[in-house]
Amino acid sequence: MNFGQADALNEAIRAIGIRHRALSVAALAPFGIHPGHKLILLELETAGSSTQAQLAAASGYEPPTITLSVRQLEEAGLVVRRPSSTDRRATVVELSEQGRALLPKLKAVWRRVAEQTVAGLKSTTVDQLTDVLADLASSLSAVDVPATDIPRYVPRKR
Repeated sequence: MNFGQADALNEAIRAIGIRHRALSVAALAPFGIHPGHKLILLELETAGSSTQAQLAAASGYEPPTITLSVRQLEEAGLVVRRPSSTDRRATVVELSEQGRALLPKLKAVWRRVAEQTVAGLKSTTVDQLTDVLADLASSLSAVDVPATDIPRYVPRKR
């Protein structure tokens, strides 16, 4: 790969990240949450009650980030925290009724973000793009990066 190709690729990925993040933040703002919160809420829906350590492992975020996010979600009434009955050091997190009620709206907005993201696709299908991006994420996950707070991409089942 020559420098021009490398620069074009890196700039395209950077622009996609910036624009998608801005779109995601704007779409989730009416709910008082951000993309990191969405990840936790959907993980709790899938996995059920989880410790903060389990949420950190599932998301790839550091424990202090999970602690802050869970506290914010609790203040918003979307999750409930309680001490673990089996481990005094652990805190268990679960969706509140308000959190469960938010999930269908959250998923609808997240679908809209995805639809807006791919609205201009001309040369590929959504499934093809998803496969390419999953390959790219896996490729990047295999690269040894010194930063410890970079989440690992784990594709969700379609």
